[in-house]
Amino acid sequence: MMHAAMGGAKRIVLKFGSSLIIDAETGVARTIWLNSVADDVAAACEAGLQIVIVTSGAVALGRGALGLSAGRLNLDQKQAAAAAGQVKLMAAWGEAFARHGIVVAQALVTPDDTERRRRWLNARATLDTLLVCGAIPIVNENDTVATDELRYGDNDRLAARVSQMIGADVLILFSDIDGLYDADPRQNPQARHIGEVREITSAIEAMAGGSNVLSGVGTGGMRTKIEAARIATAAGCCVAIKDGFDANPLHRLLQGGQSTWFIPTSDRQSARRSWLGHNLNPAGAFVVDAGAAKALKSGASLLSIGVISVEGRFERGDTIAIKDQQTRVLAHGISAYSSADAQQILGRHSDDIEDILGYAGRPALVHRDDMVIT
Repeated sequence: MMHAAMGGAKRIVLKFGSSLIIDAETGVARTIWLNSVADDVAAACEAGLQIVIVTSGAVALGRGALGLSAGRLNLDQKQAAAAAGQVKLMAAWGEAFARHGIVVAQALVTPDDTERRRRWLNARATLDTLLVCGAIPIVNENDTVATDELRYGDNDRLAARVSQMIGADVLILFSDIDGLYDADPRQNPQARHIGEVREITSAIEAMAGGSNVLSGVGTGGMRTKIEAARIATAAGCCVAIKDGFDANPLHRLLQGGQSTWFIPTSDRQSARRSWLGHNLNPAGAFVVDAGAAKALKSGASLLSIGVISVEGRFERGDTIAIKDQQTRVLAHGISAYSSADAQQILGRHSDDIEDILGYAGRPALVHRDDMVIT
């Protein structure tokens, strides 16, 4: 039976490790398996779900294409392999989804893109637009330009950050094991499977063991999955760890196949509201007229036409307060414009923004998804 966490899910992130995508013997993509994943995703999209895929496999595919020897690669070799392999990886995903007439879109990201607010906004807007257009974003770390000092190092944590960024309801980490056990089941046949985790305690972390590497081609392991679950559940996103090696892994999960579910203590909206409402130190403020104040309370975004003045100096992506004319704080939010640009467009219609600023900005100064009423 399908887990309750999937019942109301609308936006889902699927993460696939290298050991699932790459045939360990031949070093090429597992085409039949990829086709089965595309079949599952196409059916999910037909049912109204929005799917983002976080994929590994570029370095493994590129290694073979460039004739690099087995074993550990240095940074230059890894980046070269990623550059060559990313082409093959996207071609494999593209061919799998082309059978359903679905467009895939490559999104290469780095930690800066998910942790620096301005880049976070840009990346989220791009992924949102792709989903609205019916495309499947295929996300991978940009290993070609990343350095060992500034990279995720595994796609489990990247998938958690992407889930956090786009407000995903569920993150599914497909792996070469069907979830968390209280001991390594490959060494201890008496190991007990853990079906659900409601709090990531030290005891849960200990179950992950000391090694991150579980397979010959992947860089992740159970420890990184626990860390990913911690990040995602803090944002109100449910997380599942599921064996994805056999065909139709998403379908098998939806049919109730064995997995481990990590359940957040609060839902996504509550987690986001708490973060916006209580953890921000506003860099400035927008002062709004009575009409805008009323619209905000009704759930509207903040448009430039309703803003009377701008307080403070801030950049796009900084956190700001929204005040009424009596200086009462109505909301906290994330500004889509710098204070300098906002000064130029306050009181003007959204249609005028491009003519004034010289670029087509976003229609709202603060989108309702980036705002919490106080």
